[in-house]
Amino acid sequence: MHGRGLSVYKPEKTYDGYTLFAPLETTDVYLIDMQGNFVHRWQMPYQPGDYGYLLENGNLLHTGRTGKGPSFGGRGGILMEVDWDGSVVWQYEEPTMHHDFTRLPNGNTMVLGWERTPLDISDRVRGGRPGTGDGEGLWCDYFREVNPAGETVWEWHGYEYLDPELDSICPIHNRDEWTHCNTCNVLPDGNILTSFRLLDTVGIVDKATGKFNWKWGKDELGHQHDPTLLDNGHILLFDNGWHSITAPQPGSRVIEVEPDSGEIKWEYKTRPGWDFFSAFISGAQRLPNGNTLVCAGMTGRLFEITREGEIVWEYTNPFFGHDDRFGYANRVFRAYRYSADFLGFKGKEFRPDKLAWLTNLYR
Repeated sequence: MHGRGLSVYKPEKTYDGYTLFAPLETTDVYLIDMQGNFVHRWQMPYQPGDYGYLLENGNLLHTGRTGKGPSFGGRGGILMEVDWDGSVVWQYEEPTMHHDFTRLPNGNTMVLGWERTPLDISDRVRGGRPGTGDGEGLWCDYFREVNPAGETVWEWHGYEYLDPELDSICPIHNRDEWTHCNTCNVLPDGNILTSFRLLDTVGIVDKATGKFNWKWGKDELGHQHDPTLLDNGHILLFDNGWHSITAPQPGSRVIEVEPDSGEIKWEYKTRPGWDFFSAFISGAQRLPNGNTLVCAGMTGRLFEITREGEIVWEYTNPFFGHDDRFGYANRVFRAYRYSADFLGFKGKEFRPDKLAWLTNLYR
C-alpha cells in the first residue's frame, strides 16, 4: 500500500505544475498542485467513462458513464466539454462510446465506440475461450469523427482492416469482444495511434486508406494501454503485464519503443514486479523535463519518475467508492500534468482556500 494523498515530493527533481485526475468511483474531477493541495474541482453529473483532459482554452473535455450500451469495462456514453465553472458548452451522446476521444485542431472530435462484427467474419476470428460468445457476432471497435453539430464526417471500422487469423483474441479471454480498444490518439499528421488490449497490439491507422501503417506488440505486450507519440518519434505506453506470456511474475512496466525496429529503448519496472502492477486501465505521460508521470490505475497511484527510475513525486487517489466488479476501490484511468504557464490557465482563478477542507482530510 502507498497510503493516500501525497507521499513523495522532491521539488528539485520534479516537473512543476498541476495534476488532473478523475476518480472512477466518484463524479468529481480534481486539479492538485505539487503539494497535493486541491486547487480546482469540476462537479460532473456522471461518473467518468473513463477520464478527461484540459483543452487549450481551459475547458475540460470529459466522458461520462450513462449506463446505456454494451456493459464492458471502459463504457461511457456521453462526451462533455465544460468550462472552468462546470457549465456545459458542448456534448455528444452515443451509447456505444467507450474509453477514449481526441479533440482535433479543426474543432471536430474523434471518438471510439463498439460495434458488432459481421457473423461471417466473427466465425473466422481465432482465439478466446471456446463456447463463450453469444452467437450474435464479436464486438469490435470503430473510430468516428464528428463535427461540432454531432454529424459524422469520417468513420473507420476495425473488422474491415483487422486479420481474423493473425489478430487473434487473448486465449483465456471470453469470445465476447474481439479487440477492446482503449486508445484513439490522433497524431499531428491525422493518422490514429491506437491500442487493442485483447490483441496485445498497438498500431497506427492511416486515416486516408484505413490500413495499418504500423502494428507491434504481439508476444511482447500484456493488455497494454495509452500509447503516445514522443517528440523523438518513439512510442511511450503502459504495458499492464496482464495475461502476458513474457512476464515471469505479475508486474507492469512503462516502455518506450522505436517503431521502425520494434526495439524497446527505455523501460521502467520494479523488482519484485508486483510492487508496480496494474492489471487494467493506467497510462503514462512524458513530461518536458524528461521525467514520466505514471498512472497505476488499478490502485489509484500517480507518481513521477526520472529517466533512472527514481520516484520524485507520488500521490494516491484518496477517493474510494463501491464498484460492482472490484468492491471498494480508488481507480484512476489516466492522469495529466500541466505546467503553471499552460495556456488554458490564463485568466483562470485557482481557489485552494475554498477546497482547503478537502485537502486537510488527506494530509
